[in-house]
Amino acid sequence: MTKKKSSLTSKLYMGLIFIFLYAPIVVMTVFSFNKSSSTYQMSGLSTYWWKEMFHDAAAMDALKNTVILAVVTALVSTVLGILAAVGLFLSKNKLYKRAMMSATNIPLMNPEIVTGISMMLLFVFAGTLIHQNEVLGFTTLLIAHVTFCLPYVILNVIPKLRQFDMNVYEAAVDLGCRPLKAFFKVVMPEIMSGIITGAVMSFTLSLDDFIISYFTNGPSFQTLPIYIFSLTKKRVKPDMFALSTLMFIVILILLIFMNIAQSRADKKEGKK
Repeated sequence: MTKKKSSLTSKLYMGLIFIFLYAPIVVMTVFSFNKSSSTYQMSGLSTYWWKEMFHDAAAMDALKNTVILAVVTALVSTVLGILAAVGLFLSKNKLYKRAMMSATNIPLMNPEIVTGISMMLLFVFAGTLIHQNEVLGFTTLLIAHVTFCLPYVILNVIPKLRQFDMNVYEAAVDLGCRPLKAFFKVVMPEIMSGIITGAVMSFTLSLDDFIISYFTNGPSFQTLPIYIFSLTKKRVKPDMFALSTLMFIVILILLIFMNIAQSRADKKEGKK
């Protein structure tokens, strides 16, 4: 009887957490189909604001910038993350490994506002050294986003490398395969699930980042979260609800894809 009560309480607790987390998203999605421009009173269902969303040139430009930044961030973070993970894995110096892993965890533990302000000051200082006034823009945003996305790639790839039997790689090299080709043919397929997970996480984190982007962006390059924040000073219309809902759906699909890839990799590892 006590176990049943405990199970019921835990389910109720989990249900309340999910309601608290996802109720605002549900409300936002519903109001994106509102017939009127009201953001608090439903007056009927319509797809008008979803159509209007694509006619907002500034919003579409910000969305394009956001997607470009997220894609480039994911690519750069993934390549650097693989190289860093392999380098740390092959390192024989335990002290160096611990120091590097601690440094990798700093961007994860550090508050975003601290990271954003410190990177802004660094970029402005670098701009003064090269006598450049308008230094903030796409490049500074990319460096900032890679900085906080890179640890996620490293921490997803290293466990896969630890699970891999390096004797297989050494056998491939002994049989005449070049080290680089052996890595791509033998090692890469085994750690691919970790690479995909890290790349998807980098993409999604870059896509919806606001705090760090707010401090490191310039007037020449504006992302969607910053554009939406600028609208809060005025009156937000339901077309922004539609755009935010679209972003949520894209991120949800990516997370489902990531979980499927991870599940398949775990099953494959279990069979081995």
